[in-house]
Amino acid sequence: VQLQASGGGLVQAGGSLRLSCAASGRTFSSYGMGWFRQSPGKDREFVATISWRSDGPIYYADSVKGRFTISRDNAKNMVYLQMNSLKPEDTAVYYCAAGAIRTTAADYTYWGQGTLVTVSS
Repeated sequence: VQLQASGGGLVQAGGSLRLSCAASGRTFSSYGMGWFRQSPGKDREFVATISWRSDGPIYYADSVKGRFTISRDNAKNMVYLQMNSLKPEDTAVYYCAAGAIRTTAADYTYWGQGTLVTVSS
């Protein structure tokens, strides 16, 4: 599975962005997917994860719960992260990942290249 994240940019605090992750590979629909983020000098941080099943679990980091929404479209091989009410502390490079429904980066097998989100105060 190859992953390509996009949709990052500069936004003011309180604004919204939607990140997209395009996946290649016929087995995309069988993988759990996740979003992580990394700020300079910090470890990669879990953001959200979604099951391959439409009725499967979805988990969020406490820091984004109620503001971010993860979703997927298996027919289009896409995963999305809708980010609302953005805060300056959300500034980071965001990565999509495939292969697990876990909160630990090491559990994921495939990673995209990252897209930068900058939230100005």
